[in-house]
Amino acid sequence: MDRLDEMAIFVAVLQYGSLAEAARKLHRSPPAITRAIASLEHRFGARLVERTTRSLAPTEAGARLAEKARLLLSQYQNAVEDTAETQLSGLLRITAPVQFGRKHVAPLVMEFLAQHPDMQIEMILNDRNLDLIDEGLDLAVRIGHQEDSGKVARKVAEVTRVLVASPTYLAQHGEPKHPSELAVHQTVTGTLRTQICEWRFGPHEDDLRVRLSPRLLSNDVESQLLAVRSGQGIARLLSYQVKDDVQAGRMVRLLADFEPLPLPVQLVAQQVQQMPRKVRIFWDFAYQRLSALPQLHALDASSEQ
Repeated sequence: MDRLDEMAIFVAVLQYGSLAEAARKLHRSPPAITRAIASLEHRFGARLVERTTRSLAPTEAGARLAEKARLLLSQYQNAVEDTAETQLSGLLRITAPVQFGRKHVAPLVMEFLAQHPDMQIEMILNDRNLDLIDEGLDLAVRIGHQEDSGKVARKVAEVTRVLVASPTYLAQHGEPKHPSELAVHQTVTGTLRTQICEWRFGPHEDDLRVRLSPRLLSNDVESQLLAVRSGQGIARLLSYQVKDDVQAGRMVRLLADFEPLPLPVQLVAQQVQQMPRKVRIFWDFAYQRLSALPQLHALDASSEQ
């Protein structure tokens, strides 16, 4: 077996946490993976991987080798790509939240495909954060703080959770001046994940909690927007979702002084050093396009005029 191939298998075993999972991802047989690790350990004269009942972990020697192996593989990949044809080709699989994907990711994907006619892109729009490895994804666009420290995240912008209502609704029911007043207002919310429906306020969402009895619950953002525009109640949505309506006067932003801190909009990938060329170029392209969008910045006073 090629020694560079052994290094790639070793890195994959550590990345996926098991011999069987590495075999599945690399389309190799489990015995082939086992032989590669054994051969590598024999050559280095040291155990590189500790096998437990549930997972694998590198030994101290294995961790040192893994760091150098990742750098070596990255340099090899870059060398191959630098001497290959400049035309991008192949499949790129990306994921994004549903409405954000439709509104902002799909247009930049169309532009990217127009620039690279040999590329193929598969977009998986889902409001759940899909696992990049399990789903075979190259890149994700996510809203919110990155919880998985094993991934690489690049902030492109930020959005705010804002309360909005239509002028018609406010004319009939009055404008709340404090979050506590929302308990007696008609509200529009997403579908419940728990039995308790509440909105939290303050920079860290710990200043005040208000229990709600929503007039409408929907897992679809467009339905919530339609309900607010038609005067059905007050909703809490992301600033990019309502910015056009606020600027056009179809909605009014409420209780801005009580809003939580903004949420980052981020590009997320497995790692940067070993990122394939097609992923790296799309990563940079998406960053440039998304960071330039005025909708992807927190609403300010000028947005409400």
